[in-house]
Parts: sequence; C-alpha cells; structure tokens
Amino acid sequence: MTDPALSPDPTFHRTAGIALWRQIADFLRSELRAGTWPAGTVLPTEATFAHRFGVNRHTVRRAVAELVAEGLVRSDQGRGTFALGQRLAYPIGRRTRFSEIVGRQARAPGGRLIASGLELAGGWQAEALGVVPDTPLLCLETLGVADDVPVSLARSWFVAERFPRIVETYTETGSITAALSRLGVDDYVRRWTRIRGRIAEPAECHRLELATGATVLIAEALNDDAGGTPLHVSSTRFAADRIEIVVNAEP
Repeated sequence: MTDPALSPDPTFHRTAGIALWRQIADFLRSELRAGTWPAGTVLPTEATFAHRFGVNRHTVRRAVAELVAEGLVRSDQGRGTFALGQRLAYPIGRRTRFSEIVGRQARAPGGRLIASGLELAGGWQAEALGVVPDTPLLCLETLGVADDVPVSLARSWFVAERFPRIVETYTETGSITAALSRLGVDDYVRRWTRIRGRIAEPAECHRLELATGATVLIAEALNDDAGGTPLHVSSTRFAADRIEIVVNAEP
C-alpha cells in the first residue's frame, strides 16, 4: 500500500478560491480525524508534504501551524510533528478518578511518582484541609499518562499524621484512589474545583512534552472523605491540547 504522503494528491485544487495553506490544513485535519495518523505518530516532513501537494514548504508550515493551534498536532523542534488524536474528555464531578476517566475512553491510564517530600501547610492548603498553618503535609508530585502520552502533572497534599505511608503506597499502586483504599479510605468526593489557564513553565513543558509557549489548564481541588472531613488538596496542570474539562452538573 502506498503511503498517502508520498505522491501528489488528486483531490487538491488550486482554483477553489481558498488559500492553499487552508486547503492543506483542511485535508490533513480530515486525515487526522479519520485515524490516518494515530495519536503519537510522527507526521511526514514538510518536504514530503510539500511534494505531495505541489507547494512550497512555507505553505505547508502555515497549514501545520493551524493544526497546532487547534490542538490536533504538536511540533517539537528537532523531533518533528506529532499527531495528538482526539482530546481526552475529563469530567469534573463528585467522584473524579483519573484512572477510571482514562480507562472509560479505551486508553491505558498510568501514574508515575516524580517527587515527594514533607512540606509545611501554607495559607491555602491549611484553609482547605482545616489545619493550622505549618502543619506537616506529605506532598506527592505525579505524572498522569494515557496510552503513555503525558496529560497531567499534579501535586497532592495529605496531612502527614493521618497518612504517613501515602508515598510508599502510591509508589506501589500508581493511583491515588488505590493508595487511599489500601489506607482505609474506600470512597471520597470532590468538594470544590477551581480552574484557570496559563502558559506552561519550562519544567512543565519538559515533563508534559509540550512545545515552548503551550497552555496548561490548572485545576485546584479539595476532596473529602465519606464523613465530610477534608482528605487531600491538589493542584493539577493539564496539557490543554490533550484534555477538555467537562463540568458535570450535580442534582
């Protein structure tokens, strides 16, 4: 079977009254959505696409930039252009569980511990957790992946006296929910979530494999145990080009 990027495409028209770069973007967008380039695939080079469509590389570059802006591909200098596939729908509701959300969308979830340590509760963590400032907290920094593609970078804080083994338990399970279950917390619910966006910092770009200048969505959240006692507070940075946050209305 011939690679569709290796020969000029007969459906490409120069007289359609639409800019060439836009026609190319439309065509590649349809291929991406049809699965011609699965998520994580490296797209052919600008030179290859330029040959396919009979245009110069600048025109191809403008088309690819449009797809980057739409979150369908990402362009990494020196590495190439990668297909991102469909955004992961991430619902925020009373029970928000990363592994379940990813698994329901036929993707393989995973959690990796990047760092951990003892911190003293600052103003907002102390208020959220209902403790006095400078209470010792255990902080976990974790990377969430879907099909081995990084989608989130989170920091979660737990009162150290209540959960002295949370770091080692998370390391064994790769899941906050599974770790809490082992520690006697079978269920918990979301009390509140605050969401905002900003440009990703260099360290976040590195961990999430984002291009410089990419956007992250920040979701700060508080979860309670079944008795209504604050359980843990978190700040999660989502790769905006891979996630769409869906806020569920509760009855």
